[in-house]
Amino acid sequence: MINILIDVPIHPEKLAHLKNLPGTSITVIDASESKRIIPSELLRDKHILFCSQPALNFDDMTSLEFIQIASSGYNQLLGLNLADKGIRACNAKGVFDVPIAEWCICMMINLARDLRNMIRNQESKVWDRSARFQKEIRGSTVGIWGYGSIGRETARLAKALGMTVYAMSRSIKKSSDMPEIYRMPGTGDPDGLLPDRVFIAGQEIDFLQDLDFLILTMPLTNSTEGIIGEKELRALPDRAFILNPARGPIIQEDALLKALQKGWIAGAALDTHYHYPMPPDHPLWSFPNVIFTPHISGSSLSQNFASRIWDIFVQNVERFMAEKPLINELSPSKLRGDS
Repeated sequence: MINILIDVPIHPEKLAHLKNLPGTSITVIDASESKRIIPSELLRDKHILFCSQPALNFDDMTSLEFIQIASSGYNQLLGLNLADKGIRACNAKGVFDVPIAEWCICMMINLARDLRNMIRNQESKVWDRSARFQKEIRGSTVGIWGYGSIGRETARLAKALGMTVYAMSRSIKKSSDMPEIYRMPGTGDPDGLLPDRVFIAGQEIDFLQDLDFLILTMPLTNSTEGIIGEKELRALPDRAFILNPARGPIIQEDALLKALQKGWIAGAALDTHYHYPMPPDHPLWSFPNVIFTPHISGSSLSQNFASRIWDIFVQNVERFMAEKPLINELSPSKLRGDS
C-alpha cells in the first residue's frame, strides 16, 4: 500500500482519479503555503507527499520516498538532505510558464510606456501626451537569463511581438534531449531555435551590454544567489529595465537600490522580493520607475493552477508506482543546491 499525504488545495476530479488507483491510501489535510508543524502521526507512514512547503517537523517523515512540490522554485527543499536520504522530488516546472511569460510581456509594455506615471496623471487630472508614454517594444532586445521552460515561453511571446531575443544559458537543448518535463501544448520553444543569440558562462557582460530588457528566469540556488551585482547592473545600458519574476535574492539588494538611485538602469519590475511582505518603509516602494507586484506572476490562485499541478502529480504517482521516469524530477545536484 502506497500512503499519500495531500497538503495542497484539492482538485475534486483528479483527487477522485487518485483515490481510484489500486494500492493507494490518501490522506488530505487543510492546505497551507506556509511551513508549520503537522502532527507526527500523519507523517510517519507516508510514502508520497504533495505540498507547497514541507512541514517544520519534516524529519518525522521516516517512510517518505517521493515529494511533489507545487512551485517551480525548489529552494524550500534545500537543506532537507533529500538526495542523501534517497528521497526523489519533483517541482511544478511548466505549470507557471504561461502566466509568468504573460507577466513579463505585460511589464515590458508597461515599463516602456511608463504606465505608472500615466496612471498618476489620470489620478491628478493631468493631460500629458509626452513621447515617453508612446514607446513600442517591437525592435527592442530582451535578454533572458535562464532558458528553462518559463524563459522559453517568454521568448516565444517576445518573438511574436517583434523583439530580438538573447538567451544566457549553460546550454539550449531540444525538448527531446531533456528529461521528462511538463509543458502546455503549443507553448515554449521545444526545439530551442528562438533565441537570436545564445551566451554561455563567461560571456555575461557581452550578454548584458546591449539589452533593453533583462528578464531573470533561473531558480534560486547557491550558485545563483546574488549573481546580479553592481558589475552586472553597470554593464546594462542606462535605457535597460530589469524584470525579476524568479527570486528576489538573485539580485543583490544594495546593488539594485544603487542602480535605481544612480540611474544605471531605467527601472525595474519586481514580482519576487527580499522580505514577505516587504516592509512599508522599504525604499523600493517609492521609486517612480519600479513596478511592484506581490509575487503573483505565477499565482496559485489562477483559474488553471490546480488542474495543471494536479495533472503533474497524478501522472507522477502513476509513474512512481509503475517505476517509470517522473515528470520534472530534480537531480541530486539540484537538491543539494549545487545547480
